[in-house]
Amino acid sequence: MTTTPEMTGSSRAEEEAVQICRELIRIDTSNYGDGSGPGERAAAEYVMGLLQEVGLEPQLTESDPGRASVVVRTEGRDSSRGGLVLHGHLDVVPAEAKDWSVDPFAAEEKDGMIWGRGAVDMKDMDAMLIATLRELARSGQKPPRDIVWAFFADEEAGGVKGAGHVVAEHPEWFQGCTEAISEVGGFSITLPDHATGGPSRAYLLQTAEKGIAWLRLHARGRAGHGSVPNEENAIVRLAEAIARIDAHPWPRTYIASVRELFDGVAGITGEPWSDENLEELLQRLGGARRFVEGTLRDTSNFSMLDSGYKHNVIPQSASASLDCRFLPGHEEELLRIIDELAGEHVEVEILHKDVALEAPSSGELVDSMKRALLKEDPGAHVLPYCLSGGTDNKHLSRLGITGYGFAPLRLPDDLDFVGMFHGIDERVPTDALRFGTRVLGQLVADC
Repeated sequence: MTTTPEMTGSSRAEEEAVQICRELIRIDTSNYGDGSGPGERAAAEYVMGLLQEVGLEPQLTESDPGRASVVVRTEGRDSSRGGLVLHGHLDVVPAEAKDWSVDPFAAEEKDGMIWGRGAVDMKDMDAMLIATLRELARSGQKPPRDIVWAFFADEEAGGVKGAGHVVAEHPEWFQGCTEAISEVGGFSITLPDHATGGPSRAYLLQTAEKGIAWLRLHARGRAGHGSVPNEENAIVRLAEAIARIDAHPWPRTYIASVRELFDGVAGITGEPWSDENLEELLQRLGGARRFVEGTLRDTSNFSMLDSGYKHNVIPQSASASLDCRFLPGHEEELLRIIDELAGEHVEVEILHKDVALEAPSSGELVDSMKRALLKEDPGAHVLPYCLSGGTDNKHLSRLGITGYGFAPLRLPDDLDFVGMFHGIDERVPTDALRFGTRVLGQLVADC
């Protein structure tokens, strides 16, 4: 690190967060989901070096060669309290350089932002955590309770090779931990405030997340010549199943975190919500709308197709990949409906399945997160919400650890933040990184 000794602890951590974020983005950790990517080992070794440099003794573990995760524990003033896990993932989804306006792995800094794959998902949070931890180690101070800091592999493919492996093979590393904080929460949206007549920021604290069911549909039929009529065409059977599933009207359901979010937005804007006028409320959410819309019902989206090997040959099989996300308590019902809609000629294979999560929207940790945010942004609001995607909190839940999403970022009104996730020209404001580092520093001192 090239920070100077005369910097204050906070400013040094902020500058380090920006620098570490750029260095992490430059390490290609693309996860293709089939083991063909470069893996996370280089990034994990970089993290190990940063932590060892300030006197820490992190552990590195691999599930497969190159699939590396890093974990370190810092002692708190009261180790009898339940410990806190602060965690991120080191892998990123792939990026096609030809689609980007910049090199996705160059970490260019322009227009007040860092550009590159992983800038928001989630090497920004990794960098803020590492910078906060380094400052904690240098200060010699102890947080109120034990903290386990973890940087996992493989989250973008379900986490089996990362958090899943660490939880299964090294549960002792999380001994005594009761709560966890990870990604996709704590970012700001801007709302019209009826009390002041002007704009007001609200930070969305993730208290729930949908479950995952990654399915593969296999249609069977009779192979034959392309010139001969065939009533057992596997492609047609698969297409009919796709059409039935795509047309299914998943009913709208408001879980507790969604209702609390909508009630909070209504309180700020002074505009009540209901089923009939929900569109008006959703429009107020700006870029966060797409995440929130995904939590109003279970969803099923087709993502890949595979069939055939020659133009004049009818294949005997055809397959499609289906990404399903279900609300808490809906897992069995969703799988039953998909199986019925697939029909008798289509087999439904479960490739990966993981739980939906709900955490309390009140309590000591929630209060600490709110205090940390409001100290840096007085007058703002903090509202709970449900994430339509999933995080490594699912794996930690197997150890009885309650998970939240809190990667604090104060964002410009016009930034399509949700569109940055897995999107083209992913980028994060450097000011937001500095803000988040200050907030996390406050949280660690007050957790």
